[in-house]
Amino acid sequence: MTQSLNQVQEWEYRRNEANRYYKQGLFQEYLNLTAENLHLARAICDRALEGYTLNDMGLAYLSCWQLQEALTSFVEALAAARELGNRQAQAIALSNLGSTHSRLGQFSQALEYLNEAVLLFQQLQNPQGEVSALNDVALIYTKLGEPKRALILQHQILAMRRLLGDYSGEATTLNGIGFAYSNLKKFEQALEYFQEALSIQRAIKNVLAEATTLNNIASTYNDLGQPKQALLLYHQVLLTRQKLGDRAGEAITLHNIGFAYSLLTNSRKAIQFYKNAIALYRDLGDRIGEVTTLLNMGNLYTTTRRRRLALLCYWDAQKLVAHVENPSLTDKVKQCIESL
Repeated sequence: MTQSLNQVQEWEYRRNEANRYYKQGLFQEYLNLTAENLHLARAICDRALEGYTLNDMGLAYLSCWQLQEALTSFVEALAAARELGNRQAQAIALSNLGSTHSRLGQFSQALEYLNEAVLLFQQLQNPQGEVSALNDVALIYTKLGEPKRALILQHQILAMRRLLGDYSGEATTLNGIGFAYSNLKKFEQALEYFQEALSIQRAIKNVLAEATTLNNIASTYNDLGQPKQALLLYHQVLLTRQKLGDRAGEAITLHNIGFAYSLLTNSRKAIQFYKNAIALYRDLGDRIGEVTTLLNMGNLYTTTRRRRLALLCYWDAQKLVAHVENPSLTDKVKQCIESL
Protein backbone atom coordinates (compact mmCIF):
# COMPACT_ATOMS: atom_id res chain seq x y z
CA MET A 1 0.00 0.00 0.00
CA THR A 2 2.82 2.39 0.95
CA GLN A 3 4.72 1.51 -2.21
CA SER A 4 1.62 2.17 -4.33
CA LEU A 5 1.02 5.52 -2.60
CA ASN A 6 4.64 6.53 -3.17
CA GLN A 7 4.33 5.60 -6.84
CA VAL A 8 1.16 7.70 -7.22
CA GLN A 9 2.96 10.63 -5.60
CA GLU A 10 5.86 10.10 -7.99
CA TRP A 11 3.38 10.08 -10.91
CA GLU A 12 1.87 13.37 -9.71
CA TYR A 13 5.33 14.94 -9.29
CA ARG A 14 6.39 13.88 -12.79
CA ARG A 15 3.13 15.15 -14.26
CA ASN A 16 3.64 18.56 -12.65
CA GLU A 17 7.19 18.67 -14.00
CA ALA A 18 5.96 17.67 -17.45
CA ASN A 19 3.30 20.42 -17.38
CA ARG A 20 6.00 22.94 -16.56
CA TYR A 21 7.87 21.90 -19.73
CA TYR A 22 4.62 22.15 -21.71
CA LYS A 23 3.98 25.73 -20.57
CA GLN A 24 7.55 26.65 -21.55
CA GLY A 25 7.02 25.22 -25.04
CA LEU A 26 9.59 22.44 -24.42
CA PHE A 27 7.42 19.81 -26.07
CA GLN A 28 10.00 17.07 -26.64
CA GLU A 29 10.94 17.19 -22.94
CA TYR A 30 7.22 17.11 -22.11
CA LEU A 31 6.78 14.04 -24.32
CA ASN A 32 9.77 12.21 -22.80
CA LEU A 33 8.63 12.72 -19.21
CA THR A 34 5.02 11.83 -20.04
CA ALA A 35 6.16 8.58 -21.69
CA GLU A 36 7.96 7.67 -18.44
CA ASN A 37 4.78 8.47 -16.54
CA LEU A 38 2.75 6.15 -18.75
CA HIS A 39 5.06 3.25 -17.87
CA LEU A 40 4.63 4.11 -14.18
CA ALA A 41 0.82 4.28 -14.40
CA ARG A 42 0.73 0.88 -16.09
CA ALA A 43 3.22 -0.60 -13.60
CA ILE A 44 0.93 0.24 -10.68
CA CYS A 45 -2.14 -0.94 -12.68
CA ASP A 46 -4.03 2.33 -12.16
CA ARG A 47 -6.39 2.65 -15.13
CA ALA A 48 -7.47 6.20 -14.22
CA LEU A 49 -3.88 7.48 -14.10
CA GLU A 50 -3.17 5.59 -17.32
CA GLY A 51 -6.08 7.38 -19.00
CA TYR A 52 -4.91 10.81 -17.84
CA THR A 53 -1.37 10.05 -19.01
CA LEU A 54 -2.57 8.83 -22.42
CA ASN A 55 -4.32 12.18 -22.85
CA ASP A 56 -1.09 13.96 -21.83
CA MET A 57 0.80 11.84 -24.37
CA GLY A 58 -1.68 12.87 -27.05
CA LEU A 59 -1.12 16.54 -26.25
CA ALA A 60 2.64 16.01 -26.39
CA TYR A 61 2.44 14.30 -29.78
CA LEU A 62 0.08 17.02 -31.01
CA SER A 63 2.54 19.72 -29.94
CA CYS A 64 5.36 17.84 -31.73
CA TRP A 65 3.09 17.54 -34.80
CA GLN A 66 3.11 13.73 -34.63
CA LEU A 67 -0.58 13.63 -35.50
CA GLN A 68 -1.17 9.90 -36.04
CA GLU A 69 0.53 9.13 -32.70
CA ALA A 70 -1.64 11.82 -31.08
CA LEU A 71 -4.81 10.23 -32.50
CA THR A 72 -3.82 6.81 -31.16
CA SER A 73 -3.19 8.22 -27.67
CA PHE A 74 -6.47 10.17 -27.56
CA VAL A 75 -8.47 7.13 -28.78
CA GLU A 76 -6.91 5.05 -25.97
CA ALA A 77 -7.59 7.85 -23.46
CA LEU A 78 -11.23 7.97 -24.57
CA ALA A 79 -11.55 4.19 -24.19
CA ALA A 80 -10.17 4.38 -20.63
CA ALA A 81 -12.51 7.25 -19.73
CA ARG A 82 -15.56 5.38 -21.06
CA GLU A 83 -14.51 2.18 -19.29
CA LEU A 84 -14.34 4.06 -15.97
CA GLY A 85 -17.43 6.18 -16.63
CA ASN A 86 -15.37 9.36 -16.28
CA ARG A 87 -17.45 11.83 -18.33
CA GLN A 88 -15.07 14.75 -17.75
CA ALA A 89 -12.15 12.76 -19.16
CA GLN A 90 -14.39 11.63 -22.04
CA ALA A 91 -15.19 15.24 -22.95
CA ILE A 92 -11.51 16.22 -22.87
CA ALA A 93 -10.47 13.26 -25.05
CA LEU A 94 -13.29 13.98 -27.55
CA SER A 95 -12.24 17.63 -27.75
CA ASN A 96 -8.61 16.67 -28.34
CA LEU A 97 -9.59 14.14 -31.01
CA GLY A 98 -11.52 16.91 -32.75
CA SER A 99 -8.50 19.23 -32.66
CA THR A 100 -6.24 16.53 -34.11
CA HIS A 101 -8.61 15.64 -36.95
CA SER A 102 -8.89 19.36 -37.71
CA ARG A 103 -5.11 19.62 -38.10
CA LEU A 104 -5.22 16.63 -40.44
CA GLY A 105 -7.78 18.48 -42.59
CA GLN A 106 -10.49 15.93 -41.68
CA PHE A 107 -13.09 18.53 -40.77
CA SER A 108 -16.27 16.39 -40.75
CA GLN A 109 -14.77 13.97 -38.23
CA ALA A 110 -13.37 16.90 -36.25
CA LEU A 111 -16.78 18.57 -35.98
CA GLU A 112 -18.41 15.30 -34.87
CA TYR A 113 -15.97 14.88 -31.98
CA LEU A 114 -16.03 18.58 -31.03
CA ASN A 115 -19.84 18.85 -31.03
CA GLU A 116 -20.05 15.73 -28.83
CA ALA A 117 -17.47 17.28 -26.49
CA VAL A 118 -19.41 20.57 -26.32
CA LEU A 119 -22.60 18.76 -25.27
CA LEU A 120 -20.75 16.80 -22.57
CA PHE A 121 -19.02 19.93 -21.22
CA GLN A 122 -22.41 21.68 -21.08
CA GLN A 123 -23.93 18.77 -19.16
CA LEU A 124 -20.97 18.79 -16.77
CA GLN A 125 -21.28 22.60 -16.39
CA ASN A 126 -17.69 23.06 -17.49
CA PRO A 127 -17.69 26.40 -19.37
CA GLN A 128 -13.88 26.39 -19.77
CA GLY A 129 -13.92 23.11 -21.65
CA GLU A 130 -16.99 24.17 -23.62
CA VAL A 131 -15.47 27.41 -24.94
CA SER A 132 -12.19 25.66 -25.81
CA ALA A 133 -14.05 23.12 -27.97
CA LEU A 134 -16.27 25.83 -29.48
CA ASN A 135 -13.16 27.82 -30.40
CA ASP A 136 -11.91 24.87 -32.47
CA VAL A 137 -15.35 24.61 -34.13
CA ALA A 138 -15.18 28.30 -35.10
CA LEU A 139 -11.70 27.88 -36.60
CA ILE A 140 -12.97 24.98 -38.71
CA TYR A 141 -15.79 27.16 -40.06
CA THR A 142 -13.19 29.70 -41.19
CA LYS A 143 -11.08 26.98 -42.84
CA LEU A 144 -14.20 25.66 -44.60
CA GLY A 145 -14.79 29.11 -46.12
CA GLU A 146 -17.50 30.18 -43.67
CA PRO A 147 -15.81 33.11 -41.83
CA LYS A 148 -19.11 34.92 -41.13
CA ARG A 149 -20.44 31.87 -39.31
CA ALA A 150 -17.14 31.62 -37.45
CA LEU A 151 -17.33 35.28 -36.38
CA ILE A 152 -20.78 34.88 -34.82
CA LEU A 153 -19.49 31.97 -32.75
CA GLN A 154 -16.15 33.65 -31.90
CA HIS A 155 -17.86 36.75 -30.48
CA GLN A 156 -20.00 34.50 -28.25
CA ILE A 157 -16.86 32.68 -27.09
CA LEU A 158 -15.08 35.99 -26.41
CA ALA A 159 -17.89 37.11 -24.10
CA MET A 160 -17.76 33.77 -22.24
CA ARG A 161 -13.99 33.89 -21.81
CA ARG A 162 -14.09 37.45 -20.50
CA LEU A 163 -16.75 36.39 -18.01
CA LEU A 164 -14.48 33.53 -16.87
CA GLY A 165 -11.44 35.85 -16.62
CA ASP A 166 -9.57 33.51 -18.97
CA TYR A 167 -6.94 35.91 -20.36
CA SER A 168 -4.97 33.28 -22.29
CA GLY A 169 -8.17 31.95 -23.87
CA GLU A 170 -9.32 35.49 -24.60
CA ALA A 171 -6.13 36.11 -26.60
CA THR A 172 -6.68 32.85 -28.52
CA THR A 173 -10.21 33.92 -29.43
CA LEU A 174 -9.09 37.43 -30.41
CA ASN A 175 -6.64 35.73 -32.77
CA GLY A 176 -9.47 33.61 -34.18
CA ILE A 177 -11.60 36.70 -34.78
CA GLY A 178 -8.67 38.37 -36.52
CA PHE A 179 -8.21 35.26 -38.68
CA ALA A 180 -11.89 35.34 -39.71
CA TYR A 181 -11.76 39.06 -40.57
CA SER A 182 -8.60 38.41 -42.57
CA ASN A 183 -10.45 35.76 -44.59
CA LEU A 184 -13.19 38.32 -45.21
CA LYS A 185 -10.44 40.68 -46.50
CA LYS A 186 -11.19 43.15 -43.71
CA PHE A 187 -7.53 43.56 -42.91
CA GLU A 188 -7.65 46.70 -40.76
CA GLN A 189 -10.20 45.05 -38.45
CA ALA A 190 -8.10 41.87 -38.38
CA LEU A 191 -5.06 43.92 -37.35
CA GLU A 192 -6.96 45.50 -34.44
CA TYR A 193 -7.86 42.10 -33.01
CA PHE A 194 -4.37 40.70 -33.51
CA GLN A 195 -2.85 43.71 -31.71
CA GLU A 196 -5.27 43.25 -28.81
CA ALA A 197 -4.34 39.55 -28.57
CA LEU A 198 -0.63 40.45 -28.63
CA SER A 199 -0.92 42.88 -25.71
CA ILE A 200 -2.52 40.14 -23.56
CA GLN A 201 0.08 37.53 -24.53
CA ARG A 202 2.92 39.88 -23.69
CA ALA A 203 1.32 40.68 -20.34
CA ILE A 204 1.06 36.99 -19.38
CA LYS A 205 4.48 36.21 -20.97
CA ASN A 206 3.22 33.52 -23.38
CA VAL A 207 6.12 33.55 -25.87
CA LEU A 208 4.78 30.74 -28.07
CA ALA A 209 1.37 32.37 -28.49
CA GLU A 210 3.02 35.75 -29.01
CA ALA A 211 4.97 34.32 -31.97
CA THR A 212 1.70 33.08 -33.51
CA THR A 213 0.10 36.50 -33.20
CA LEU A 214 3.16 38.31 -34.57
CA ASN A 215 3.05 35.93 -37.52
CA ASN A 216 -0.61 36.84 -38.09
CA ILE A 217 0.18 40.56 -37.87
CA ALA A 218 3.00 40.14 -40.41
CA SER A 219 0.63 38.28 -42.75
CA THR A 220 -1.83 41.16 -42.46
CA TYR A 221 0.93 43.59 -43.48
CA ASN A 222 1.44 41.38 -46.55
CA ASP A 223 -2.29 41.61 -47.30
CA LEU A 224 -2.12 45.38 -46.94
CA GLY A 225 0.71 45.54 -49.49
CA GLN A 226 3.50 46.15 -46.97
CA PRO A 227 5.79 43.09 -47.50
CA LYS A 228 8.95 44.83 -46.22
CA GLN A 229 7.28 45.51 -42.86
CA ALA A 230 5.99 41.93 -42.87
CA LEU A 231 9.49 40.52 -43.45
CA LEU A 232 10.91 42.33 -40.43
CA LEU A 233 8.37 40.59 -38.21
CA TYR A 234 8.59 37.21 -39.95
CA HIS A 235 12.35 36.93 -39.39
CA GLN A 236 11.84 37.77 -35.71
CA VAL A 237 9.10 35.13 -35.46
CA LEU A 238 11.26 32.53 -37.27
CA LEU A 239 14.07 32.91 -34.73
CA THR A 240 11.63 32.56 -31.82
CA ARG A 241 9.99 29.46 -33.27
CA GLN A 242 13.32 27.81 -34.04
CA LYS A 243 14.51 28.55 -30.51
CA LEU A 244 11.33 27.03 -29.03
CA GLY A 245 11.51 24.00 -31.31
CA ASP A 246 8.11 24.86 -32.77
CA ARG A 247 8.58 23.06 -36.09
CA ALA A 248 4.98 23.48 -37.25
CA GLY A 249 5.17 27.21 -36.59
CA GLU A 250 8.57 27.34 -38.28
CA ALA A 251 7.11 25.77 -41.45
CA ILE A 252 4.30 28.34 -41.54
CA THR A 253 6.77 31.21 -41.13
CA LEU A 254 9.13 29.86 -43.81
CA HIS A 255 6.17 29.76 -46.22
CA ASN A 256 5.11 33.28 -45.25
CA ILE A 257 8.63 34.66 -45.75
CA GLY A 258 8.65 33.08 -49.19
CA PHE A 259 5.33 34.74 -49.99
CA ALA A 260 6.61 38.14 -48.83
CA TYR A 261 9.67 37.80 -51.07
CA SER A 262 7.41 36.88 -53.99
CA LEU A 263 5.46 40.13 -53.44
CA LEU A 264 8.81 41.93 -53.59
CA THR A 265 9.49 40.09 -56.89
CA ASN A 266 12.56 38.41 -55.41
CA SER A 267 11.75 35.01 -56.92
CA ARG A 268 15.08 33.39 -56.04
CA LYS A 269 14.67 34.00 -52.30
CA ALA A 270 10.94 33.19 -52.44
CA ILE A 271 11.59 29.76 -54.01
CA GLN A 272 14.34 29.07 -51.48
CA PHE A 273 11.99 29.67 -48.52
CA TYR A 274 9.09 27.84 -50.19
CA LYS A 275 11.29 24.75 -50.68
CA ASN A 276 12.41 24.86 -47.04
CA ALA A 277 8.79 25.11 -45.94
CA ILE A 278 7.71 22.18 -48.14
CA ALA A 279 10.50 19.97 -46.75
CA LEU A 280 9.38 20.73 -43.21
CA TYR A 281 5.66 20.29 -43.99
CA ARG A 282 6.43 16.87 -45.52
CA ASP A 283 8.42 15.87 -42.46
CA LEU A 284 5.49 16.91 -40.26
CA GLY A 285 2.85 15.30 -42.48
CA ASP A 286 1.00 18.61 -42.83
CA ARG A 287 -0.68 18.17 -46.21
CA ILE A 288 -2.68 21.40 -46.11
CA GLY A 289 0.46 23.44 -45.45
CA GLU A 290 2.31 21.62 -48.21
CA VAL A 291 -0.51 22.12 -50.75
CA THR A 292 -0.75 25.84 -49.95
CA THR A 293 3.00 26.27 -50.41
CA LEU A 294 3.05 24.25 -53.65
CA LEU A 295 0.28 26.45 -55.08
CA ASN A 296 2.11 29.65 -54.19
CA MET A 297 5.36 28.30 -55.61
CA GLY A 298 3.52 27.25 -58.77
CA ASN A 299 1.96 30.71 -59.06
CA LEU A 300 5.41 32.26 -58.79
CA TYR A 301 6.75 29.98 -61.54
CA THR A 302 3.74 31.00 -63.66
CA THR A 303 4.43 34.73 -63.27
CA THR A 304 8.09 34.15 -64.19
CA ARG A 305 7.04 32.13 -67.28
CA ARG A 306 8.30 28.76 -66.06
CA ARG A 307 5.17 26.84 -67.03
CA ARG A 308 6.59 23.29 -66.74
CA LEU A 309 7.80 23.90 -63.16
CA ALA A 310 4.45 25.48 -62.30
CA LEU A 311 2.59 22.41 -63.59
CA LEU A 312 4.78 20.08 -61.53
CA CYS A 313 3.88 22.06 -58.39
CA TYR A 314 0.16 22.01 -59.24
CA TRP A 315 0.17 18.28 -60.00
CA ASP A 316 1.91 17.53 -56.69
CA ALA A 317 -0.70 19.68 -54.95
CA GLN A 318 -3.50 17.82 -56.74
CA LYS A 319 -2.24 14.45 -55.45
CA LEU A 320 -2.09 15.74 -51.88
CA VAL A 321 -5.38 17.65 -51.78
CA ALA A 322 -7.27 14.41 -52.51
CA HIS A 323 -6.36 13.31 -48.95
CA VAL A 324 -7.74 16.38 -47.13
CA GLU A 325 -11.26 17.68 -46.66
CA ASN A 326 -10.97 21.27 -47.78
CA PRO A 327 -13.30 22.18 -50.68
CA SER A 328 -11.93 25.71 -51.14
CA LEU A 329 -8.34 24.42 -51.37
CA THR A 330 -9.42 21.70 -53.83
CA ASP A 331 -11.06 24.36 -55.99
CA LYS A 332 -7.90 26.48 -55.90
CA VAL A 333 -5.78 23.55 -57.14
CA LYS A 334 -8.25 22.90 -59.98
CA GLN A 335 -8.30 26.59 -60.98
CA CYS A 336 -4.50 26.78 -61.02
CA ILE A 337 -4.17 23.76 -63.31
CA GLU A 338 -6.92 25.01 -65.64
CA SER A 339 -5.33 28.48 -65.84
CA LEU A 340 -2.19 27.12 -67.52
